[in-house]
Amino acid sequence: MPIAQLRTRRLTLRQICAEDAPFLHEQFGLDDQMHTYTGWNPYATLEQARATVQTQVEECESGLSYCWAVETDDELVGTVSAYELDPAQSKIEVGVSIIRSAWGRGFATEALACALAYLAEQEGIRHIVAWAASENIGSLKALTKTGMQQTSVEKNALRVGDQTFDKVWFEYQR
Repeated sequence: MPIAQLRTRRLTLRQICAEDAPFLHEQFGLDDQMHTYTGWNPYATLEQARATVQTQVEECESGLSYCWAVETDDELVGTVSAYELDPAQSKIEVGVSIIRSAWGRGFATEALACALAYLAEQEGIRHIVAWAASENIGSLKALTKTGMQQTSVEKNALRVGDQTFDKVWFEYQR
């Protein structure tokens, strides 16, 4: 079952599709700054990007995840995903990524706020969580601006290459 298409003043959030894989590989997979604070790069190769997107499409169709491509003026600028749905606890984790050339324009905050409202109000999910590396100032600001509240800090929980970061957890409750 396809997920709902969402709109904000500037953005369209549509279900991710196979045709997005080359762009995600080029803009996320080949740009080292896109995974500085995550420790993973699901788009490192074109083959890996295609497999990642295929998995996301299948998980959306199964109702286990929500994976949106974020567009502005019909141009793909990022993704918002909600995954690891736990229906018993009414809990899901979210993440947002915006291409570097679109950083600083508020797209992460706007896309994430839209997804949070949909998940809480339309899907009835009560606990929506997210995390960011303690040094990832842009992500921390976006999470805070959407109304998510910091709930905990896992010291030295994230290792990326030879660096270790604290993992700052947030929760959105309706």
